Amino acid sequence: MRTPVDQYVVSRPLYTEDSFTENHEKVERKHKTTLDHVKQYFTCDSKRVKNAALSLVPIVGWMKMYRVKEWLLGDIVSGVSTGLVAILQGLAYSLLASLPAWYGLYAAFFPVIIYFFLGTSRHISVGAFPVLSLMVGAVVTRMVPDGGPTVNITGLEGLSIDDQRAMVSASLTFLIGIFQLGMGLLQVGFVVIYLSDTLVSGFTTAAAVHILISQLKFIFGLSVPGFSGPLAIIYILESIFTQITSTNIHDLVTAIVVMVVVFAVKEINERFKSKLPVPIPIEVIMTIIACGVSYAFNFKDNHGVDVVGLIPDSFETPVAPNIEVFKETAVDAFPMAIVGFAISFAVAKVYAVKHDYVIDGNQELIAFGVSNIFGGAFKSLASSTALSRSAVQESTGGKTQIAGILSAIIVLIVTLAIGFLLEPLPKSVLGAVVIVNLKGMLMQMREVPYLWKKDRLDCIIWIVTFLASIFLGLDLGLAVGLGVELLAVVFRTQFPRCSVLANISGTDIYRDRKDYINIYEPEGVKIFRIPAPIFFANIDFFRGKLLDAVGFNPLRILRKRNKALRKIRKLIKKGELSVTIVSPLTLTHSRLNDEILVFISVPPVDIHSLVLDFSAVSFIDISALKGLKTALKEFIRIDVEIYIVACDPYIIEKLKSCSFFDHEIKTSIFFVTLHDAMLHILDQIVIHFTNTPNDCPICVLTGLQQLP
Repeated sequence: MRTPVDQYVVSRPLYTEDSFTENHEKVERKHKTTLDHVKQYFTCDSKRVKNAALSLVPIVGWMKMYRVKEWLLGDIVSGVSTGLVAILQGLAYSLLASLPAWYGLYAAFFPVIIYFFLGTSRHISVGAFPVLSLMVGAVVTRMVPDGGPTVNITGLEGLSIDDQRAMVSASLTFLIGIFQLGMGLLQVGFVVIYLSDTLVSGFTTAAAVHILISQLKFIFGLSVPGFSGPLAIIYILESIFTQITSTNIHDLVTAIVVMVVVFAVKEINERFKSKLPVPIPIEVIMTIIACGVSYAFNFKDNHGVDVVGLIPDSFETPVAPNIEVFKETAVDAFPMAIVGFAISFAVAKVYAVKHDYVIDGNQELIAFGVSNIFGGAFKSLASSTALSRSAVQESTGGKTQIAGILSAIIVLIVTLAIGFLLEPLPKSVLGAVVIVNLKGMLMQMREVPYLWKKDRLDCIIWIVTFLASIFLGLDLGLAVGLGVELLAVVFRTQFPRCSVLANISGTDIYRDRKDYINIYEPEGVKIFRIPAPIFFANIDFFRGKLLDAVGFNPLRILRKRNKALRKIRKLIKKGELSVTIVSPLTLTHSRLNDEILVFISVPPVDIHSLVLDFSAVSFIDISALKGLKTALKEFIRIDVEIYIVACDPYIIEKLKSCSFFDHEIKTSIFFVTLHDAMLHILDQIVIHFTNTPNDCPICVLTGLQQLP
């Protein structure tokens, strides 16, 4: 039986960086220049062409490994289930965009076809996403308001309000696709990393609140004009409450019944998901029932219920985007492109990790870009993915995007063949379905207490993003949240938690002296840890923290010493002073005429060695390098030895190239590890040991006993 390793002993020389380099030969590596990278990027051979083709059309890769017997049945069941949900959500989310319901169906068809060929995720369901639909709706209602004049745009003259809004939405979707495609081709998929989980959580929770309030007009059966811009949510609530007495009771009761039933069955699906072969499609069931009841009792004519109405039995002809709309919506389209991609990429990552395959962020941008360009040409709503719909596709057995293409076929059949059956569907039912599906996003509010306890800066980012998105609108709210997040990053690096370290007795481990009891601190030695990159914005902070750690200002000490020396030289020159050195810091002198003793002193320096732990320093910029050099020289000039430990070799190379070293600061101050430096320091101390062997600082530091 193998004995576990619970301790180790290492015998090696004590290393400075110089001695380590001398004793251990490094591999000679030729670093590529910018020109080399450019040449490599534009070099073309058959292998690279093949890899590029496979990366641009990922379907070729996963189709070759498709297991027909194992996966096909699951993809079929998943495709049918997802298609039914996509139909309902497409109808519902088109209301968020202030568009006729059938444009949401287009979003569940056209983009899915393109993503089938170009996408790298095998499990996400492409189509309308509520947050993106709401952002599109804000632009649509701003440019084509319900009652006010339309923005003066060439090409929209003579069209109905619905057609104008459809044209604005299509052009905006096309522009979103252009932005996404451009970012994908430029290989900037990394931009999504700047949207942290905290920011996305606060943003999507605020979006859920916006969506909830936007659906109240359908729940209560009221006519509420569209509002956009800052405080739009306040104006919508004001309009709703001023009309609350005009509530259509049939809409309200229908919506409440649908919400209660759908919510209850969804809870059953969640609780018994391991026992149910497929989730109960309760939204579809309630939609069918609601259509039947509405048709039987003629809700539209007899009770004034607003219904979906006419659904065309064919697709509209493709149209070219309106350039005037591009000019008016460019500022809005870019954040929508980022949000749509960020949400879809986050969902795709979840399933990629779960099912052990790789997704490519840049290829995802290309896939969604082309999908939205293609969809925009057919007046589709902007597409991304919805977590609930993707969960249906994955949980019902979907293994690949064959499930996605089958869901698009279901949407095609409904649109072309049986769409008329959905015409009597009350919009209050769609609103109810939307609200119930907001549960997951609204429940993210539970993260706030947890974040407050664990990381208050993250909590502040969440709250600021949430409030800004609520009151300023989703576009400005996202910008504010991103700004606060970047400020938080700056704050964390500009004001990190510096610490003074001490040796954990009997080990070569060093930790914050405040956290441990059994520690050893050699007299006259101070170890200061710098836990962040050093750059222009935090060099002064580090210098201040370093002075706090050592307990004195070396520049002040130096000035005091120089002042004392000038005074002594002046008295000696006049013949009024005889000098006797009592200690390095105190000089006793007597006046020749009256023999009165006068003491000239300077503030004491109680350390002889200062160790800087650079193990967490990832880079130093030029501005900080100058400040660091000045700080080190201030200590060296008052006879404090400086040591820098665990520094990245590339930083040392940068220091050499920037002429950091001179006759005062030498490369010999750099040590490979903190323990190497401490052993070197203690070896330099001249102490006469008269007591027990444990008085020897090296013995204490290494845990050894002196031999008799």
